[in-house]
Amino acid sequence: MDTEALKKSLLKKFQEVTADRLQKIQLGVIDLEKETAEQAAEDVARELHTMKGEARMLGLAAIGQLAHAAEDVLRAEREGKTATETATDVMLRACDVLSDLIEDLDAAHTGSSATEEMVKALSDVSGHPVPALGPVRKPAAAPPKPAVQAPVAPPAAMVQAPVPAPAPAQATPRAAEPVVVAAPAPAAKEEEAPNTAKSNSIADRSIRVNVEVLDSLGLLAGDLLVESARGRLRSTETAQLFERFSRLGDRFLRISEEVDVPDVIRTELERAEADLHMLRDDAFRFVRRNGDGINTLHGNLAQLADHVAEARLVPLSTVFDAFPRAVRDIAKTQNKEVDLIIENADIGVDRSMLADVRDALVHLLRNAVDHGLESSDFRQQMGKPDTGRIRIRVRVDGDMLHIEVEDDGRGMDTERLKQVAINKRLLSPVQAAALSEREAIELIFRPGFSTREQVSELSGRGVGMDVVKRKVETLGGSVGVQSRQGRGTTITLRLPQSLALMKVLLVRLGDDVYGMPAADVVAVMRIKPDDRMEVFGTLAVRHRGKPTALVALGPLLGLNGGNRFDKPPAVVVRHGDDYAALVVDGFVDEREVAVKPCGGEFLKGAPFIAGTAALEDGRIAVLLHVPDIMTEVRRMARPVTQAPASRRLRVLLVDDSPIARATEGALVKALGHSVEEAQDGEEAYVKVQNNTYDLILTDVQMPKLDGFSLTRRLKGTPAVARIPVIILSSLASPEDKRRGLDAGADAYLVKGELGVEILAQSIDRLT
Repeated sequence: MDTEALKKSLLKKFQEVTADRLQKIQLGVIDLEKETAEQAAEDVARELHTMKGEARMLGLAAIGQLAHAAEDVLRAEREGKTATETATDVMLRACDVLSDLIEDLDAAHTGSSATEEMVKALSDVSGHPVPALGPVRKPAAAPPKPAVQAPVAPPAAMVQAPVPAPAPAQATPRAAEPVVVAAPAPAAKEEEAPNTAKSNSIADRSIRVNVEVLDSLGLLAGDLLVESARGRLRSTETAQLFERFSRLGDRFLRISEEVDVPDVIRTELERAEADLHMLRDDAFRFVRRNGDGINTLHGNLAQLADHVAEARLVPLSTVFDAFPRAVRDIAKTQNKEVDLIIENADIGVDRSMLADVRDALVHLLRNAVDHGLESSDFRQQMGKPDTGRIRIRVRVDGDMLHIEVEDDGRGMDTERLKQVAINKRLLSPVQAAALSEREAIELIFRPGFSTREQVSELSGRGVGMDVVKRKVETLGGSVGVQSRQGRGTTITLRLPQSLALMKVLLVRLGDDVYGMPAADVVAVMRIKPDDRMEVFGTLAVRHRGKPTALVALGPLLGLNGGNRFDKPPAVVVRHGDDYAALVVDGFVDEREVAVKPCGGEFLKGAPFIAGTAALEDGRIAVLLHVPDIMTEVRRMARPVTQAPASRRLRVLLVDDSPIARATEGALVKALGHSVEEAQDGEEAYVKVQNNTYDLILTDVQMPKLDGFSLTRRLKGTPAVARIPVIILSSLASPEDKRRGLDAGADAYLVKGELGVEILAQSIDRLT
């Protein structure tokens, strides 16, 4: 390689390495304000010194000058001559200028007005003048634009992949260090040598691979897995064919023994018999060797697919490293103190998902700082630490990635959320009043929803959480929210770790095969007649003690068919906190498939469809998008009956059965009323003494105080005697009804006959 070509290559490597180094410097600079300041200062000093040496060796004088000036600021801060916050601010600004310089090598050689201003700012803070740039020799030609454009995300066309080692297939690969090709600058201290040796060792085991090659390898590995499965199927079919030949030979031999033939023919028959036995032995050995070979091949291809999937994984730290700086900048604009804690950032995620994950987390962090965390003064009044805390936790659960963003801020005020929805005409007052606490919190995912009344650079534009939900669900994931007013909010993203290969449950609808991500499948079951129930007009099944919507998958997808069995098979799926039992015609298998986008006009854009996968028998399995299916299930299950706004009541529901309370409470909420619950008569009577209710619904058979006794006690207490009481009981005999009315109940309804219209009529009559 000639000198100029070598220099271009070194410059390109310098750009890639320096982008990563700048990210480490920014993280270290932010840590100067924390308890780990001493170690952070050493790390920053080492990175700056190395950058300066490499830049000067390559003739990038402006970068070397800025790095030198930043070293002076760091030294002044460590000696106490400069305020830490001042030093942090100016060094972070210097990182921004350095980031621009590594993309503009002309300016990196000769300097620019921006670099001159930045050097002056650094000199003013440190108190040390920096020598001006001398004449520098520029290279003959500028190198091509670098593959790495920014320190926040991996390059669009290149990804660094560790060379797979003979490790278990499920191990998550560690982040590979960048490959440093440029000759290192002389070490400033002897203790830096071990670190350099370690970096070189890691570099020797890492390469940069074009991501398009990885994508092709992933698809090829998936296709080869399918082909090897077809080979196993053909091996089984071959064994069956040989078995048929063997049975036919046995029949031939039996016939020959029963037929009287001349000796000459008998001799030939005996030779044929010997040949048949040899053929049978040879066929048996072939089937065994072929089967062993196919199984070995399939295992190797599965391992290859796992290694390709691992190579596609990029550490989340690739994007997480930019978050401390971003959170600090947002917090400073609002005069808030924020501490960002990140756990398990070395866990990998599929490269193709990285941009969407980054965008979603940027929205969540921005909202946490802007909406969630209070000002320091307000936190003091609430008895909280002055500094707010945001924590990002990452963990792997099987094939799924869980990312939690938790803040210790003000939490969500559900009543305010409802009022905002009414003001923005997203809901009517009646609809808002009927929402449960969880449904009210999920209003934040409505397009156009924002609690900020004034538009700012951060908030009030009505774009945010709906984007997060859409991005995550597009990737086959879900978003969950938990919030406690005054205590904080936790938002959980549940995503597949890799999109190249996916474990799916294959089910049958008619003669066609459909797949559902195994991560979304909770259980498979047979629906018994006794397990079915009706919840305010919607068919449901009892699963793990809770009513779960029961839906025939075929008709939901617009296909023929439905429930054709007394005990039909069903798949219980989960999306977020919602569950549904989907009735199918049968189960096929669970396996790992290579997911491919829908091709052609027939499936492209079709609802509920996420992609396709080839099966070993030649059929194509259609992969279903569970978030879309659950959205349709929720729409089908949502009751439409609503009470007039003027008839909204506060209802106390008394029942010792959690399932009964859930069912009956949903029924009352469907009528637009609010519900509070009590588990027995004693608890209900205490609640009535301390709260105001418009109506009481009570079961009869309960511990401590049954429904008849509770009714008598209520009607005997003048302060609450006027509250209407409706007894809801499974006791349906005339004697039981008479006892209830004698106790003072205003109405007696049988649970087995309960429906929306009957309950609505009773409530309207009594109130």
